[in-house]
Amino acid sequence: MYGALDISTSGMIAQRVRMTAISANVANRHSVSADGTPYRAKLVHFAPGDRSAATKEGKAWGVHVREIEDDPRPFNYRYDPSHPMAAKEGPRQGYVAESNVNPVVEQINAIQAGRAYEANAVAAEATKTMISQALRLLA
Repeated sequence: MYGALDISTSGMIAQRVRMTAISANVANRHSVSADGTPYRAKLVHFAPGDRSAATKEGKAWGVHVREIEDDPRPFNYRYDPSHPMAAKEGPRQGYVAESNVNPVVEQINAIQAGRAYEANAVAAEATKTMISQALRLLA
């Protein structure tokens, strides 16, 4: 029975990490590094199983964050030849590289992560209620 709690908890932790990455993407959308490279969006990838779970069931059926990687999609470019960071020569002359963060996609991902977190919280609460009822029957 406690394995079900581990499963729901691992799902909430994974969605919290995802929401943190989404928040970082939105917050750093207009940031550049010291060398002038625009911020690259972060992607969170999940994998089955939860290595930190306390029970065998939780380890087998939970979820964990496999990796957080930079989004490989290309940067966005905006034509602004007067900008100090605009390309001075080459095929992108006059264009300024901008982050590949898409605020619409990030908003959709945030809604998805929030709803998945809520679903795991409801499942954990239902599990706690079942455990409580089982203990009440035994007493």
